[in-house]
Amino acid sequence: MTYTGRFRVWRGDAEGGALHDYEVEVNEGEVVLDVLHRLQATQTPDLAVRWNCKAGKCGSCSAEIDGRPRLLCMTRMSAFAPDDVVTVTPMRTFPVLRDLVTDVSFNYAKAREVPSFSPPADLAPGEYRMQQVDVERSQEFRKCIECFLCQDVCHVVRDHEENKEAFSGPRFLIRIAELEMHPLDVADRVDAAQDEHGLGRCNITKCCTEVCPEGIKITDNALIPMKERVAGRRYDPLVWLGRTISRRR
Repeated sequence: MTYTGRFRVWRGDAEGGALHDYEVEVNEGEVVLDVLHRLQATQTPDLAVRWNCKAGKCGSCSAEIDGRPRLLCMTRMSAFAPDDVVTVTPMRTFPVLRDLVTDVSFNYAKAREVPSFSPPADLAPGEYRMQQVDVERSQEFRKCIECFLCQDVCHVVRDHEENKEAFSGPRFLIRIAELEMHPLDVADRVDAAQDEHGLGRCNITKCCTEVCPEGIKITDNALIPMKERVAGRRYDPLVWLGRTISRRR
């Protein structure tokens, strides 16, 4: 089925912008990115849209569709009625460069702050051995395509610009959790997660989990276990007593 779809697309740059109305052909089986490409080809050749693989694996085409953070290439037009007005806007948490393209360099700065994998000094790379259950737990977090939708929807940074310096966001807290749970990583990341990356600012609303296109259980499998490790270390009276005695010795 082919019909004329109605779209409202945000156009502008860092100085400001507005929503513009368009009518464009929509064909059966298409996704929102297909329609935006047709819009570029027929009406607005200067429309800026970031994309790469068109297969939901590169994370490039993140935007907000009807106010919900989504991948443009994984949002099917069949999810909307033919008479719906589909609103497409850039990710709100990050500065706009132009149209639907945002500056996500904040995320790369946070990535550089996470210490890399730290294996035992006496193990050569070919000597790494892990149980399959540990591999599976780590692999869930490795599925992340860095679309930064979880970062975009996280209200700790979305609604509070002042938190960005002290809070790494869910994408990088799951990276820390992955390394902390890795049986061959010898670094202690519990205190750093709380003090340097702002784990305590997360109030586990699960909004990051809801928008993850890879279905990673960010809150349940990463953030809550890390919070439990922090609580166990800092607030368990027996752990506190043991650490106090060790320091005195």
